[in-house]
Amino acid sequence: MNNDQVLVENDIDFLDQILPEAGNMSGFELYYPKVSRNPEIRKIYALINKVAASNASVLIQGETGTGKELIAGAIQASSLRKNNPYVTVNCAALHENLLESELFGHEKGAFTGAVSAHSGKFEQADSGTLFLDEIGDMHPSTQAKILRVLQEQNFTRVGGHKEIKVDVRIIAATNKDLWQEMEKGRFRADLYYRLNVVSLHIPALRERQEDIPMLAEYFRRKFSAELKKNIGSFTEETIHLMKNHSWPGNIREMRNIIERAVLVVGEGGKITPKELALSGKDYFAAGGRDRRSAKLTAVGLDTLNLQELERKAILTALNRTEWVQKEAAELLGISPRALNYKISQHNISHPAWRKYSD
Repeated sequence: MNNDQVLVENDIDFLDQILPEAGNMSGFELYYPKVSRNPEIRKIYALINKVAASNASVLIQGETGTGKELIAGAIQASSLRKNNPYVTVNCAALHENLLESELFGHEKGAFTGAVSAHSGKFEQADSGTLFLDEIGDMHPSTQAKILRVLQEQNFTRVGGHKEIKVDVRIIAATNKDLWQEMEKGRFRADLYYRLNVVSLHIPALRERQEDIPMLAEYFRRKFSAELKKNIGSFTEETIHLMKNHSWPGNIREMRNIIERAVLVVGEGGKITPKELALSGKDYFAAGGRDRRSAKLTAVGLDTLNLQELERKAILTALNRTEWVQKEAAELLGISPRALNYKISQHNISHPAWRKYSD
Protein backbone atom coordinates (compact mmCIF):
# COMPACT_ATOMS: atom_id res chain seq x y z
CA MET A 1 0.00 0.00 0.00
CA ASN A 2 1.48 3.38 -0.96
CA ASN A 3 1.42 6.71 0.85
CA ASP A 4 -1.56 8.03 -1.12
CA GLN A 5 -3.72 5.07 -0.10
CA VAL A 6 -2.71 5.37 3.56
CA LEU A 7 -3.50 9.08 3.51
CA VAL A 8 -6.92 8.55 2.01
CA GLU A 9 -7.93 5.81 4.45
CA ASN A 10 -6.71 7.79 7.45
CA ASP A 11 -8.51 10.90 6.21
CA ILE A 12 -11.77 9.02 5.71
CA ASP A 13 -11.53 7.63 9.24
CA PHE A 14 -10.89 11.16 10.50
CA LEU A 15 -13.90 12.50 8.58
CA ASP A 16 -16.11 9.74 10.02
CA GLN A 17 -15.15 10.87 13.51
CA ILE A 18 -15.63 14.63 13.18
CA LEU A 19 -18.01 15.28 10.29
CA PRO A 20 -21.80 14.95 10.58
CA GLU A 21 -23.70 13.08 7.91
CA ALA A 22 -24.03 15.28 4.81
CA GLY A 23 -27.77 15.68 5.29
CA ASN A 24 -27.35 16.80 8.91
CA MET A 25 -24.79 19.60 8.41
CA SER A 26 -25.58 22.78 10.28
CA GLY A 27 -23.87 25.88 11.59
CA PHE A 28 -20.23 26.06 10.60
CA GLU A 29 -20.16 22.90 8.44
CA LEU A 30 -23.04 24.21 6.35
CA TYR A 31 -20.85 27.10 5.23
CA TYR A 32 -17.30 25.80 5.25
CA PRO A 33 -15.70 22.34 5.41
CA LYS A 34 -14.43 22.46 8.98
CA VAL A 35 -11.92 19.69 8.38
CA SER A 36 -8.18 20.20 8.48
CA ARG A 37 -4.89 18.77 9.59
CA ASN A 38 -3.09 22.01 8.75
CA PRO A 39 -1.88 23.89 11.88
CA GLU A 40 -2.62 27.34 10.42
CA ILE A 41 -6.16 26.40 9.45
CA ARG A 42 -6.80 24.82 12.85
CA LYS A 43 -5.65 28.07 14.52
CA ILE A 44 -8.12 29.96 12.33
CA TYR A 45 -10.96 27.63 13.35
CA ALA A 46 -10.12 28.12 17.03
CA LEU A 47 -10.02 31.89 16.57
CA ILE A 48 -13.33 31.88 14.70
CA ASN A 49 -15.04 30.19 17.64
CA LYS A 50 -13.79 32.97 19.93
CA VAL A 51 -14.56 35.76 17.46
CA ALA A 52 -18.10 34.54 16.82
CA ALA A 53 -19.13 35.29 20.42
CA SER A 54 -18.08 38.96 20.15
CA ASN A 55 -19.16 41.97 18.12
CA ALA A 56 -15.64 42.77 16.95
CA SER A 57 -15.04 43.69 13.32
CA VAL A 58 -13.28 40.97 11.32
CA LEU A 59 -11.01 41.33 8.30
CA ILE A 60 -10.56 38.18 6.20
CA GLN A 61 -7.72 38.12 3.67
CA GLY A 62 -6.70 35.49 1.17
CA GLU A 63 -6.52 34.59 -2.50
CA THR A 64 -9.60 34.34 -4.67
CA GLY A 65 -11.42 31.07 -4.03
CA THR A 66 -10.01 30.36 -0.56
CA GLY A 67 -13.48 30.58 0.97
CA LYS A 68 -13.49 34.03 2.55
CA GLU A 69 -17.23 34.48 2.02
CA LEU A 70 -17.87 31.03 3.46
CA ILE A 71 -15.77 31.84 6.53
CA ALA A 72 -17.77 35.05 6.98
CA GLY A 73 -21.02 33.09 6.81
CA ALA A 74 -19.64 30.59 9.30
CA ILE A 75 -18.80 33.37 11.76
CA GLN A 76 -22.32 34.74 11.44
CA ALA A 77 -23.89 31.29 11.83
CA SER A 78 -21.98 30.76 15.10
CA SER A 79 -22.42 34.31 16.45
CA LEU A 80 -24.78 35.89 18.95
CA ARG A 81 -26.43 37.56 15.94
CA LYS A 82 -27.14 34.32 14.08
CA ASN A 83 -30.91 34.85 14.21
CA ASN A 84 -30.62 38.45 12.99
CA PRO A 85 -30.11 39.77 9.44
CA TYR A 86 -27.00 38.77 7.51
CA VAL A 87 -26.49 41.04 4.50
CA THR A 88 -23.71 40.78 1.91
CA VAL A 89 -22.34 43.34 -0.55
CA ASN A 90 -19.73 42.83 -3.28
CA CYS A 91 -17.86 46.14 -3.28
CA ALA A 92 -16.13 45.36 -6.58
CA ALA A 93 -19.35 44.73 -8.48
CA LEU A 94 -20.77 48.26 -8.33
CA HIS A 95 -19.62 51.71 -9.48
CA GLU A 96 -18.74 54.17 -6.70
CA ASN A 97 -22.05 56.08 -6.88
CA LEU A 98 -24.16 52.95 -7.10
CA LEU A 99 -22.27 51.36 -4.20
CA GLU A 100 -22.93 54.37 -1.98
CA SER A 101 -26.66 54.16 -2.71
CA GLU A 102 -26.57 50.39 -2.19
CA LEU A 103 -24.88 50.74 1.20
CA PHE A 104 -26.65 53.79 2.63
CA GLY A 105 -29.86 53.94 0.62
CA HIS A 106 -31.31 57.06 -0.98
CA GLU A 107 -34.24 59.40 -0.72
CA LYS A 108 -36.80 59.97 -3.47
CA GLY A 109 -35.40 62.36 -6.08
CA ALA A 110 -31.81 62.05 -4.84
CA PHE A 111 -30.70 61.38 -8.41
CA THR A 112 -32.15 60.61 -11.82
CA GLY A 113 -34.12 57.40 -11.53
CA ALA A 114 -34.66 57.62 -7.76
CA VAL A 115 -38.44 57.49 -8.03
CA SER A 116 -38.90 56.35 -4.44
CA ALA A 117 -36.95 56.13 -1.19
CA HIS A 118 -34.72 53.10 -0.78
CA SER A 119 -33.20 51.59 2.37
CA GLY A 120 -29.55 50.56 2.06
CA LYS A 121 -27.66 47.52 3.23
CA PHE A 122 -26.72 49.12 6.56
CA GLU A 123 -30.39 49.61 7.43
CA GLN A 124 -31.24 46.12 6.27
CA ALA A 125 -28.46 44.67 8.45
CA ASP A 126 -29.50 46.56 11.60
CA SER A 127 -29.01 44.33 14.69
CA GLY A 128 -27.21 41.81 12.47
CA THR A 129 -24.07 41.50 10.35
CA LEU A 130 -22.96 43.19 7.14
CA PHE A 131 -20.38 41.37 5.01
CA LEU A 132 -18.37 43.70 2.76
CA ASP A 133 -16.71 41.48 0.16
CA GLU A 134 -13.74 42.77 -1.89
CA ILE A 135 -13.46 45.87 0.27
CA GLY A 136 -10.01 46.53 -1.20
CA ASP A 137 -11.77 47.65 -4.40
CA MET A 138 -13.85 50.30 -2.66
CA HIS A 139 -13.32 53.95 -3.72
CA PRO A 140 -11.60 56.12 -1.06
CA SER A 141 -14.61 58.48 -0.80
CA THR A 142 -16.88 55.54 0.08
CA GLN A 143 -14.23 54.26 2.50
CA ALA A 144 -14.50 57.54 4.41
CA LYS A 145 -18.27 57.11 4.80
CA ILE A 146 -17.87 53.50 5.95
CA LEU A 147 -15.37 54.71 8.56
CA ARG A 148 -17.88 57.26 9.86
CA VAL A 149 -20.55 54.58 10.30
CA LEU A 150 -18.12 52.35 12.17
CA GLN A 151 -17.13 55.22 14.46
CA GLU A 152 -20.54 56.79 15.08
CA GLN A 153 -22.98 53.98 14.22
CA ASN A 154 -25.12 56.38 12.19
CA PHE A 155 -25.36 57.76 8.64
CA THR A 156 -27.65 59.61 6.26
CA ARG A 157 -29.15 58.31 3.06
CA VAL A 158 -27.99 59.74 -0.27
CA GLY A 159 -29.95 62.95 -0.78
CA GLY A 160 -31.24 62.87 2.80
CA HIS A 161 -30.61 64.82 6.02
CA LYS A 162 -32.01 62.58 8.73
CA GLU A 163 -29.45 60.61 10.68
CA ILE A 164 -30.23 56.91 10.88
CA LYS A 165 -28.75 54.98 13.80
CA VAL A 166 -27.81 51.32 13.33
CA ASP A 167 -26.23 48.50 15.27
CA VAL A 168 -24.26 46.51 12.69
CA ARG A 169 -21.32 44.16 12.96
CA ILE A 170 -18.89 44.38 10.04
CA ILE A 171 -17.05 41.47 8.46
CA ALA A 172 -14.88 42.48 5.51
CA ALA A 173 -12.87 40.45 3.01
CA THR A 174 -10.33 41.13 0.30
CA ASN A 175 -7.94 39.28 -1.98
CA LYS A 176 -5.66 42.31 -2.07
CA ASP A 177 -2.70 43.15 0.13
CA LEU A 178 -4.14 46.10 2.04
CA TRP A 179 -0.70 47.14 3.30
CA GLN A 180 0.39 47.70 -0.29
CA GLU A 181 -2.90 49.42 -1.08
CA MET A 182 -2.35 51.81 1.84
CA GLU A 183 1.22 52.56 0.72
CA LYS A 184 -0.12 53.42 -2.73
CA GLY A 185 -2.79 55.67 -1.24
CA ARG A 186 -5.68 53.49 -2.42
CA PHE A 187 -6.89 52.35 0.99
CA ARG A 188 -7.36 54.44 4.11
CA ALA A 189 -5.13 53.47 7.03
CA ASP A 190 -7.74 54.59 9.60
CA LEU A 191 -10.37 52.31 8.01
CA TYR A 192 -7.90 49.43 7.89
CA TYR A 193 -7.27 49.66 11.62
CA ARG A 194 -11.00 49.95 12.33
CA LEU A 195 -11.72 46.80 10.33
CA ASN A 196 -8.67 44.88 11.45
CA VAL A 197 -9.75 44.27 15.06
CA VAL A 198 -9.51 40.56 14.28
CA SER A 199 -7.54 39.48 11.21
CA LEU A 200 -7.86 36.10 9.52
CA HIS A 201 -5.53 35.15 6.67
CA ILE A 202 -6.79 32.09 4.80
CA PRO A 203 -3.88 30.15 3.25
CA ALA A 204 -4.07 28.99 -0.34
CA LEU A 205 -5.00 25.36 -0.90
CA ARG A 206 -1.55 24.58 -2.31
CA GLU A 207 -0.12 25.61 1.09
CA ARG A 208 -2.20 23.01 2.91
CA GLN A 209 -1.51 19.93 0.81
CA GLU A 210 -2.20 17.58 3.71
CA ASP A 211 -5.86 18.67 3.61
CA ILE A 212 -6.47 18.02 -0.10
CA PRO A 213 -7.60 14.35 0.10
CA MET A 214 -9.81 15.10 3.09
CA LEU A 215 -11.45 18.15 1.52
CA ALA A 216 -12.04 16.21 -1.69
CA GLU A 217 -13.72 13.47 0.33
CA TYR A 218 -15.82 16.08 2.14
CA PHE A 219 -17.13 17.45 -1.17
CA ARG A 220 -17.63 13.94 -2.57
CA ARG A 221 -19.89 13.11 0.38
CA LYS A 222 -21.67 16.45 0.24
CA PHE A 223 -22.57 16.27 -3.45
CA SER A 224 -23.30 12.55 -3.40
CA ALA A 225 -25.87 13.20 -0.67
CA GLU A 226 -27.35 16.22 -2.47
CA LEU A 227 -27.66 14.32 -5.75
CA LYS A 228 -28.75 11.11 -4.01
CA LYS A 229 -26.06 9.14 -5.86
CA ASN A 230 -24.10 6.21 -4.51
CA ILE A 231 -20.60 7.24 -5.60
CA GLY A 232 -17.43 5.29 -4.84
CA SER A 233 -14.26 6.89 -3.52
CA PHE A 234 -11.36 8.33 -5.53
CA THR A 235 -8.90 6.11 -7.37
CA GLU A 236 -5.26 6.13 -6.33
CA GLU A 237 -4.26 8.15 -9.40
CA THR A 238 -7.03 10.68 -8.78
CA ILE A 239 -5.73 11.34 -5.26
CA HIS A 240 -2.20 11.64 -6.64
CA LEU A 241 -3.33 14.20 -9.22
CA MET A 242 -5.30 16.25 -6.71
CA LYS A 243 -2.39 16.37 -4.27
CA ASN A 244 -0.03 17.59 -6.99
CA HIS A 245 -2.40 20.01 -8.71
CA SER A 246 -1.60 23.69 -8.02
CA TRP A 247 -5.27 24.64 -7.38
CA PRO A 248 -5.08 28.24 -8.67
CA GLY A 249 -8.80 28.60 -7.90
CA ASN A 250 -8.33 27.15 -4.40
CA ILE A 251 -11.31 25.57 -2.56
CA ARG A 252 -13.80 27.07 -5.02
CA GLU A 253 -12.04 25.25 -7.86
CA MET A 254 -12.00 21.97 -5.91
CA ARG A 255 -15.67 22.29 -5.03
CA ASN A 256 -16.61 22.83 -8.69
CA ILE A 257 -14.39 20.00 -9.94
CA ILE A 258 -15.72 17.48 -7.40
CA GLU A 259 -19.33 18.53 -8.01
CA ARG A 260 -18.84 17.93 -11.74
CA ALA A 261 -17.16 14.59 -11.08
CA VAL A 262 -20.05 13.39 -8.92
CA LEU A 263 -22.49 14.51 -11.61
CA VAL A 264 -20.82 12.61 -14.46
CA VAL A 265 -19.53 9.44 -12.78
CA GLY A 266 -21.71 6.36 -13.10
CA GLU A 267 -23.73 5.06 -10.16
CA GLY A 268 -21.44 3.11 -7.83
CA GLY A 269 -18.35 4.04 -9.83
CA LYS A 270 -15.12 5.50 -8.49
CA ILE A 271 -13.94 8.98 -9.44
CA THR A 272 -11.05 8.74 -11.91
CA PRO A 273 -8.87 11.46 -13.49
CA LYS A 274 -11.27 11.47 -16.44
CA GLU A 275 -14.11 12.74 -14.22
CA LEU A 276 -11.87 15.47 -12.78
CA ALA A 277 -11.62 16.92 -16.30
CA LEU A 278 -8.36 18.78 -15.63
CA SER A 279 -7.03 20.57 -18.69
CA GLY A 280 -4.18 18.85 -20.51
CA LYS A 281 -1.40 21.01 -19.10
CA ASP A 282 -2.83 20.74 -15.55
CA TYR A 283 -3.10 16.96 -15.96
CA PHE A 284 0.53 16.66 -17.01
CA ALA A 285 1.83 19.13 -14.45
CA ALA A 286 0.13 17.16 -11.67
CA GLY A 287 1.74 13.92 -12.88
CA GLY A 288 -1.06 12.44 -14.98
CA ARG A 289 -0.45 9.05 -16.57
CA ASP A 290 -2.54 6.81 -18.90
CA ARG A 291 -2.06 7.57 -22.61
CA ARG A 292 -0.16 10.68 -21.60
CA SER A 293 1.98 8.55 -19.31
CA ALA A 294 5.47 9.91 -19.71
CA LYS A 295 6.59 11.89 -16.69
CA LEU A 296 7.30 15.56 -17.12
CA THR A 297 11.04 15.93 -17.17
CA ALA A 298 13.03 18.90 -18.37
CA VAL A 299 14.04 18.95 -22.00
CA GLY A 300 17.74 18.09 -22.07
CA LEU A 301 19.78 21.27 -22.41
CA ASP A 302 22.52 19.91 -24.67
CA THR A 303 22.21 23.14 -26.66
CA LEU A 304 21.24 26.74 -25.96
CA ASN A 305 20.05 27.40 -29.50
CA LEU A 306 16.45 28.59 -29.05
CA GLN A 307 15.28 27.21 -32.39
CA GLU A 308 16.66 23.76 -31.57
CA LEU A 309 15.23 23.86 -28.04
CA GLU A 310 11.79 24.81 -29.38
CA ARG A 311 11.87 22.04 -31.99
CA LYS A 312 12.95 19.51 -29.37
CA ALA A 313 10.18 20.62 -26.98
CA ILE A 314 7.56 20.29 -29.73
CA LEU A 315 8.78 16.81 -30.72
CA THR A 316 8.83 15.72 -27.06
CA ALA A 317 5.26 16.95 -26.52
CA LEU A 318 4.05 15.27 -29.72
CA ASN A 319 5.67 11.98 -28.76
CA ARG A 320 4.17 12.07 -25.28
CA THR A 321 0.69 12.65 -26.68
CA GLU A 322 1.06 10.11 -29.50
CA TRP A 323 1.12 12.97 -32.02
CA VAL A 324 -2.26 14.38 -31.00
CA GLN A 325 -1.68 18.06 -31.74
CA LYS A 326 -4.41 19.44 -29.49
CA GLU A 327 -3.05 17.61 -26.44
CA ALA A 328 0.53 18.52 -27.35
CA ALA A 329 -0.49 22.18 -27.53
CA GLU A 330 -2.03 21.96 -24.05
CA LEU A 331 1.17 20.38 -22.72
CA LEU A 332 3.24 23.18 -24.28
CA GLY A 333 0.87 25.85 -23.00
CA ILE A 334 0.07 27.27 -26.45
CA SER A 335 -2.96 27.22 -28.74
CA PRO A 336 -3.38 24.43 -31.34
CA ARG A 337 -3.17 27.10 -34.04
CA ALA A 338 0.17 28.35 -32.70
CA LEU A 339 1.48 24.78 -32.53
CA ASN A 340 0.39 24.11 -36.10
CA TYR A 341 2.31 27.19 -37.22
CA LYS A 342 5.45 26.12 -35.34
CA ILE A 343 5.21 22.56 -36.74
CA SER A 344 5.22 24.04 -40.25
CA GLN A 345 8.04 26.41 -39.30
CA HIS A 346 10.23 23.53 -38.07
CA ASN A 347 9.27 21.20 -40.96
CA ILE A 348 7.97 18.55 -38.56
CA SER A 349 5.88 15.79 -40.10
CA HIS A 350 4.36 12.44 -39.18
CA PRO A 351 2.86 9.62 -41.30
CA ALA A 352 -0.48 10.00 -39.53
CA TRP A 353 -0.78 13.54 -40.90
CA ARG A 354 -0.14 12.53 -44.55
CA LYS A 355 -2.89 13.71 -46.89
CA TYR A 356 -4.20 11.17 -49.36
CA SER A 357 -5.68 11.90 -52.74
CA ASP A 358 -7.29 9.74 -55.38
